[in-house]
Amino acid sequence: MSVFNFSSLSPDLILDGIESTGLIVDSGLLPLNSYENRVYQFQDEEKVKFVTKFYRPQRWRPEQIQEEHDFAFELQAHELPIVAPLKVRGKSLFEHQGFHFALYPCRGGRIFEVDNLEQLEWMGRFVGRIHAVSAKHCFTSRPTISTDEFVIEAIETIKTSGYVPDSLHSPFFTILEQVAALCIEQYQATNLIRLHGDCHAGNILWRDEGPHFVDLDDCRMGPAIQDLWMMLSGDRQQQVLQLDTLLSGYEEFCEFDSKELALIESLRTMRVINYIAWLCRRWQDPAFPMNFPWFNTEKYWEEQILMLKEQYSALQQAPISLLP
Repeated sequence: MSVFNFSSLSPDLILDGIESTGLIVDSGLLPLNSYENRVYQFQDEEKVKFVTKFYRPQRWRPEQIQEEHDFAFELQAHELPIVAPLKVRGKSLFEHQGFHFALYPCRGGRIFEVDNLEQLEWMGRFVGRIHAVSAKHCFTSRPTISTDEFVIEAIETIKTSGYVPDSLHSPFFTILEQVAALCIEQYQATNLIRLHGDCHAGNILWRDEGPHFVDLDDCRMGPAIQDLWMMLSGDRQQQVLQLDTLLSGYEEFCEFDSKELALIESLRTMRVINYIAWLCRRWQDPAFPMNFPWFNTEKYWEEQILMLKEQYSALQQAPISLLP
């Protein structure tokens, strides 16, 4: 499986790219946690800290990246705490030696506590404010969450990767196809809006003044519930309480269609299948064997069979409902 890796992205190339925008780098490059792209913190000659993101080639087209930036600028203009890219001479997307990259102000924070109901209600208000803005227009270049991409194409990637052990091939693909069929049947999303797209705790940073997002790299069209369900955790009873808390904040700013609760398990299934495919797709990138050493082992695929069986059971249960 032919896949791009970042072996040609040298420190000198990164520094030259940054300085081509007019910034003078006066520090080393501190790598930040990112697998899809390459992200580095640095400071300029005035000791101001910045972050640069070099996008993985062959993933997004330039117009799709620009639409991500424009979405961030639109949310920022509505005083939402989104860390938008910096503009230099009116541009936010730069190119150097075949790589597209962006510059950001450096913003830190604490990890969002998914079991903290006060923070959950605050996040509900935050996402509700985002959706009140994002629902006004549609993306024209960014993709839409679909079972074609996240189930059918993902399964084809897994099949052609050759990573599933022969001894587990039959049980793995049998349960995978069963789960996929139920997921495709149940995923009936109608009201699509612009989304953050990957709204889990790792993408939310908390400061004393509240939460903020530092990245919209996975933004796309989809149902509103996509930006809410990944903040749920624990057993069903805990999730009902968390969902009620989230939505009490959300609906202060944006109406929520409760019919979308029926999409949660199909969206979770799509995420599970696509994550397996993502690892298959990226395994030839040297960063992946180093950071995901458990992948491509027999134990890993045995665990995926068990997880898919659990997901098959979850898809057969009644959807989660709100408190009366």
